[in-house]
Amino acid sequence: MKRPLVVKFGSSLVVDERGRPRRSMLRRRATEIAAIAGAGTPVCIVSSGAIALGLAGARKPSSLPKLQAASALGQAALQRAWQDALRPHDLSAAQILLTSSELADRRAYVNIRQAFNALFAMSAVPVVNENDATATDEISFGDNDALAAQVAVLLRARLLVLLTSVPGVLREGVVIGDGREARTAEFFAGTALGRGGMESKVAAAELAAGAGIPTVIAGESPLQELLAQGGTRFAAADGAPAFKLWLRYGKRVAGRIVVDDGARRAVVEKGASLLAVGITGVDGTFRAGDGVELVGPDGAPFARGIASVDAADLAPGVEAVHRDRLVLL
Repeated sequence: MKRPLVVKFGSSLVVDERGRPRRSMLRRRATEIAAIAGAGTPVCIVSSGAIALGLAGARKPSSLPKLQAASALGQAALQRAWQDALRPHDLSAAQILLTSSELADRRAYVNIRQAFNALFAMSAVPVVNENDATATDEISFGDNDALAAQVAVLLRARLLVLLTSVPGVLREGVVIGDGREARTAEFFAGTALGRGGMESKVAAAELAAGAGIPTVIAGESPLQELLAQGGTRFAAADGAPAFKLWLRYGKRVAGRIVVDDGARRAVVEKGASLLAVGITGVDGTFRAGDGVELVGPDGAPFARGIASVDAADLAPGVEAVHRDRLVLL
């Protein structure tokens, strides 16, 4: 099976100002998705729009329970809109709702990837959204740009496409083709319907590209064209083993361990495990199995890993983080 294409649609692309699905856009994109899937490349959709559909044009509330209620109401409408668009092409839309807590657990992470692969084998199109109806600040991705990047890393996608209302990241109205220059653009806030803006897309693109997933931020261009050219493109860095990618991007950090320069050099230059004798401070009350960030004397994080013991049990001679459960940043 070929590596999949992951395409993210923002709320303003999916839902109009009156809170109704943009059916013509969905049909057009579904035709493109069907052509790509028919040529042998699986496609995964990450789609915002549930809250906007649930509000049906009403003003966005500030209360979290009301936002979650709107999401619960709108999620069924969002899934139905995508199913209606894909059905004429004999494609089924499969619903997957995630929070970051699922991706933080290694067993759940692997199970989710297997579920995606099973859906691809069935020629289904997964439609992914954050589970806003149950998510809290502690387990939220923040926006669906970040979610799309995480899904692309999870699936080892061939390409992540972040679709927006403009043809790419702009500088004085001109598309910046090279993603390495995207940070020189002037960023603006997201739309009234969505949470993200161009800055969140650039951050998501940098995350995915850093994990070995080429990424493009683009607008109205056909998806087939974006596989090769167009938009603002972020080249992929060298890939890493799946476990290391999960540890770096999926595992939630519960605390920070500050180490001296000798311990930092041993971990970075010699590939050693982190021993408690090199620890000078601890921030957080993590437990064995929690994600931790390793910080040098200058306060800069240089690695992430899985704690071997509880924070309270760190003592000279104890192995704090084993080298096989550690990734350099």
